[in-house]
Amino acid sequence: MKLLVDAGNTRLKWLLVGDGHLAGTGSAILDADDPFCDIRCQSAHIRRVAVSTVISEERRQHLQMQLEAFCRAPIVFHWAEPHRGGLVNAYTETDRMGADRWHAMYAAWQADEGGFAVVDAGSAITIDYVADSGAHLGGYILPGKQMMLRSLRQDAARIGFDVSDVQAAEPGASTTECVQHGLVWLWASMAARIEADCRRLGLGRVLVTGGDAEGLLDAGLSAHHEPSLVLKGLAAVDGESERE
Repeated sequence: MKLLVDAGNTRLKWLLVGDGHLAGTGSAILDADDPFCDIRCQSAHIRRVAVSTVISEERRQHLQMQLEAFCRAPIVFHWAEPHRGGLVNAYTETDRMGADRWHAMYAAWQADEGGFAVVDAGSAITIDYVADSGAHLGGYILPGKQMMLRSLRQDAARIGFDVSDVQAAEPGASTTECVQHGLVWLWASMAARIEADCRRLGLGRVLVTGGDAEGLLDAGLSAHHEPSLVLKGLAAVDGESERE
């Protein structure tokens, strides 16, 4: 079996694949003592581990040590590339692009359905546009919802507020409403801008992934929700790499 790992800034997701079928899936806090405890009984059957990650080198080394303690299979970290299978990266310094962005784009590109936008709503929000030709047209990186809330709490000392799931966007009449409604307003504006960009660029699909994907959908983004998009792209890249 093969273990596929998507390690983000705060959480990791994994898929366990064997003989072309899904044998297990799960997630854990990145800094957990034993993030793979749910599949420890399967560790002896894992022949290869493939990882996509955006974490610092220090945390990457820690993750590698955890994986080495978990199973004896070879561990391969896959990074962003200049090009693969007709998908061409807009970055001239591809090592500065998060691997998750590249793997999410590659998963969408594999569908062979023309140009698209990929939105990953995690700790940070990334937006990438890819033309019908496979040319990456560039993208955006924005603070995610929790990062915005944390910034307001830490950097604006007199702003005290509670967090709720209210989806209203009218002007608030209290600090809590101003913050909560402001986030909804901002996300709705982001959704509208993404859709306007796609019309302007002639992109026919929007795919959204990440822990806050449903929040963007609730804010009005018209998109296909693909929770395992990064892992699908990682699986494709790793499979091709094995055959090269």
